[in-house]
Amino acid sequence: MSLRAALTRQLDPKARSRPGLSALNRCIVALILASTALVVLETEPAVSAGREGLLRAVELGFALLFALEYAARVWCAGEDPRYRGMIGRLRWAMTPMALVDLLALASLTAPLAEGNGVVLRLLRLARVLRLARLGRFSIAGEALSEALRARRYELAVTSAAALVLLLLSSTLLYLVESGVQPDAFGSIPRAMWWSVATLTTVGYGDIYPVTALGRVLAAATAVVGIGLIAMPTGILAAAFSDTLQRRRDAGEPPRE
Repeated sequence: MSLRAALTRQLDPKARSRPGLSALNRCIVALILASTALVVLETEPAVSAGREGLLRAVELGFALLFALEYAARVWCAGEDPRYRGMIGRLRWAMTPMALVDLLALASLTAPLAEGNGVVLRLLRLARVLRLARLGRFSIAGEALSEALRARRYELAVTSAAALVLLLLSSTLLYLVESGVQPDAFGSIPRAMWWSVATLTTVGYGDIYPVTALGRVLAAATAVVGIGLIAMPTGILAAAFSDTLQRRRDAGEPPRE
């Protein structure tokens, strides 16, 4: 086996005889997560103060490793007859997964950028999309997609009901509270902020009704919203369980 063929089996899970991630790809995932953690920690002054030079050197090291990996993938693409030669490599570079890699490679310039450099470096998480499609992640993703397709009409109905309740509660609170709190409930769009916070049970508390009737309506909205907003969770959970059970009954072998 040539060096390129051996490296291809490490970089391309489809070229492996066994499903799942190779040792090299596991290391790449670890590098992606470590570089993301570094970006997050750099935003904390207590961590970055006085260590700017060290953090920049580590960041450049990550970027160069990702650039080396991309170059290796370009070289290994020639193992596929469709992507041999210069034109073939360009054709490979335009495939969706290769474009994800190229987008993440833009983070190479992030250490030299200011302001938006953090955003560029976080784009490396897109690299996980290439690998999350494989192994057990792929099985879970397929099961979730199947569950969504199987319950798409029920989810659509509950979403429509939630939107109706959102509009209705906003309208009622506008009619009741607009005269007392024109800044908060002076229009239906303004009242929608309160409705969204109430229906999602977030309850920021920055806007709330002060009249007796308004509080009664708010309590009713909150109680109905708890059940209505929770319905999609139950629907998805049941659909996901049914999908996994069908796969077990069909005797689908587990993939590592």
